[in-house]
Amino acid sequence: MVEIVQDANSTDDLVLLTGATGYVGGRLLQALEQRGQRLRCLVRRPENLRARVSAEIEVVAGDVLDPESLPQALHGVKVAYYLIHSMGEKGSFEENDRRAAENFAQAARDAGVERIIYLGGLGNDEESLSPHLRSRHEVGEILRASGVRVLEFRASIVIGSGSLSFEMIRSLVERLPVMITPKWVMRSAQPIAIEDLIAYLTAALDIPLPESRVFEIGGADEVSYAEIMRVYAGCREIHVRMIPVPVLTPYLSSLWLGLVTPLYARIGRKLIESIVHSTVVQDESALTEFTIKPMGIQAAIQRALINEEREFAETRWSDSLSSSGALPAWSGVQFGTRFIDSRSVDVARPAEITFEPIRRIGGDTGWYACNWLWHLRGWLDLLVGGIGVRRGRAHAETLRVGDTVDFWRVEAYEPNRRLRLLAEMKLPGRAWLEFEVSDKGETSTITQTAIFDPVGLWGRLYWYAVCPLHHFVFSGMIHNIASAAEAIPESHEKPAEAGSLQ
Repeated sequence: MVEIVQDANSTDDLVLLTGATGYVGGRLLQALEQRGQRLRCLVRRPENLRARVSAEIEVVAGDVLDPESLPQALHGVKVAYYLIHSMGEKGSFEENDRRAAENFAQAARDAGVERIIYLGGLGNDEESLSPHLRSRHEVGEILRASGVRVLEFRASIVIGSGSLSFEMIRSLVERLPVMITPKWVMRSAQPIAIEDLIAYLTAALDIPLPESRVFEIGGADEVSYAEIMRVYAGCREIHVRMIPVPVLTPYLSSLWLGLVTPLYARIGRKLIESIVHSTVVQDESALTEFTIKPMGIQAAIQRALINEEREFAETRWSDSLSSSGALPAWSGVQFGTRFIDSRSVDVARPAEITFEPIRRIGGDTGWYACNWLWHLRGWLDLLVGGIGVRRGRAHAETLRVGDTVDFWRVEAYEPNRRLRLLAEMKLPGRAWLEFEVSDKGETSTITQTAIFDPVGLWGRLYWYAVCPLHHFVFSGMIHNIASAAEAIPESHEKPAEAGSLQ
């Protein structure tokens, strides 16, 4: 076994990363940045990436389909990552992939690049592969034909929050309690967690490479798509039933996916054409040549859900709304499985005063809009064995993390800035209500966000059923909070409050 030595490839050596704005490339960019690697990113639109990376990382404009843009990008580069494919593009993706690989291979050879690290797809060359898998293998052959040493990884589907395959699986399980499943869901795959894939790609900088190599990589488990969906359902505590059918063409399957998943039909068709082939590791040399021990499918899915939870918890909806340069009255978005209803309004009062009505919400103060609906929701909650609104508040003026506010509990609290409530009523999912006040000196902005994480189809139906009420409840709430704040005299002295920063 080759021992991976961190300084075998000095972090002072210049590395070029293509595909940095893609899913895998974006994750690899973070890993290389944490490693302290001297890095240059080749992207078509540099302005979209510069604001998201440190000043030490070079970002240059270029396009692999434009050979004249490549010599400058590859100048002084020792190792180049090639993470580009055209599956989502219109037209012939095979021809585009071929031209792009030829342009990059020639430019890399001319620039004196010593190593190209390429990510392709698993599949047996002796079979009649799908156009997508055939193109991925052809790109590796083109890169190797340049004479530059190429380390090619061939991977099955990638499991991680935001990955194409994971989003497809998630959407099918969350939206379809009963699935008509074609034969392709029984094909074997060896899914790999995004963390393990990034570990391989990073280690590829350091492993000795006297000649070009192809490594097949996968997770610890060989499973079918049906088994992957069952594991996801188990992690989310969703019951699914699958009814197999003898045939469903890739074209019809792609249209079906387009209706129930975020996938475009053309991408779904190309993905399914690849799924009909088994994508499992035949050559296990990666397990002996690298010190990486990949995780199994259940751990990969649990990691994806945990990472998504962390990313969600760290999201500041006020930042994402204000970054557009305007503050809309409403922004309907979806984050993973979660539905988001976010609204913002400007208030002609400083943040300290604006936050006062928010601090008093619930209990005797009420919810600033449609209080009768809130009480009705509380009675309905009691009827199904919930807690209702009987708890009120522990104190009318102060809040702490862990306090109850009617059928909510304070999950996060920053005095004069942020209040996040977690719903404790009976729901087919989880719900939060968050208020943030951004300080603008003599004025401020309230951002009010309702978040719902549905479980299965019933959770989604619940969200769609109550959506018509949101316009009246949430719109009235934020505007009445703003009016209550503006009614407070500027000379008003806020009482002392013990708060928690969480």
